[in-house]
Amino acid sequence: MSWTLLSPLLIVVAALVLIGLERLLPYEPRQRLFRPEFWSDLLLYTFAQSYVLGLVINQLILWIDDASGMSRWHVVTDWPVGLQFLFFFVTHDLYIYVFHRLQHRVPVLWRLHEAHHSTTDVDWLSGSRSHALEILVNQTIEFAPIVLLGAHPDVALMKGTLDAVWGMYIHSNINVRAGWLQFVLNGPEMHRWHHAKEVEDGHLNYATKLALWDWLFGTAYLPRHKPAAYGMYGYDVPPGYLAQFVFAFRPFSRPLSPRSSLRKAS
Repeated sequence: MSWTLLSPLLIVVAALVLIGLERLLPYEPRQRLFRPEFWSDLLLYTFAQSYVLGLVINQLILWIDDASGMSRWHVVTDWPVGLQFLFFFVTHDLYIYVFHRLQHRVPVLWRLHEAHHSTTDVDWLSGSRSHALEILVNQTIEFAPIVLLGAHPDVALMKGTLDAVWGMYIHSNINVRAGWLQFVLNGPEMHRWHHAKEVEDGHLNYATKLALWDWLFGTAYLPRHKPAAYGMYGYDVPPGYLAQFVFAFRPFSRPLSPRSSLRKAS
């Protein structure tokens, strides 16, 4: 089966499996499947925004390639497909760790990330709630090198599939205890703390797939108890896709980040 068909099939199957596990082994039993803003996250963020941005990012990368001609250099074309995938997987995962840290430190970048932290129910669908400009930046940086360095077309599909499945997994409401694996691969037991309201500024557990980055760079946090609540600290992001999109462009005199909110509240 080609990756064009296999990719959406794997994503749908993974979503159904995670939904089932959330019902059987919930981390937070109080959370409902159809929680507040479920349909906004599913229909507007997951389907509509992803589809439109996919078209925009694809055209942007093609324009860059037409202007630079980089794909004709075939930098990684002769590498085995598995090695190509591994190369882009590791390099992008390190990039997203660094950029994620910057988003929590730089007020302008935080504006593009705060919608993602606005959910008060962290589940398999929560990862899809990300501002359009955040996705535009991150996915262009992710997929442009795959095209420009001449990777096999399947690598982009493989990478996109892993992104979607792992994003659902680390946000899932599943009571997972991975043991020593959590020192290497990221999972919900660490990432839920990144969304914990009591952490105040969210400056921990930035990793997406490789938890190794958090342990190496001193940002790992894995206590035994559960978070008391999830969401923003110090101020609220309005509900709804359009409201969350516009909210990022509010005047800078209003709170910019969790850290600035703490200063205002103190």
